[in-house]
Amino acid sequence: MKSCLIVDDSKVVRMVARKILEGLSFATDEAEDGQKAIEACQRNMPDAVLLDWNMPVKNGLEFLEELRAMQDVDQPVVVFCTTENDMEHIKKAMEAGANEYIMKPFDSDIIESKFVQVGLI
Repeated sequence: MKSCLIVDDSKVVRMVARKILEGLSFATDEAEDGQKAIEACQRNMPDAVLLDWNMPVKNGLEFLEELRAMQDVDQPVVVFCTTENDMEHIKKAMEAGANEYIMKPFDSDIIESKFVQVGLI
């Protein structure tokens, strides 16, 4: 079973994403900010990360840069899932190592199609 770390400061978004991902046969873990997400990855690197941009403590971009700098680990597929939809944000995310980008609000069809695109399903 593949695993996905859901990183979002909104408990409701994490709950909805968890329900969708578990329906797609993913084991899930959650973190409410980028720092807790780094700690979760250090404990157990997931196959995928569904990542919000705007969070306290450490934002999504800061998390992604720190994650991609980790050596000697199997890097997960990272899908940004955010309300930031301008080209500058998307470009920054992709340059930092994101594999895909989803706009909020999302539904199960959107997550499933993006996860198929990046080879997780």
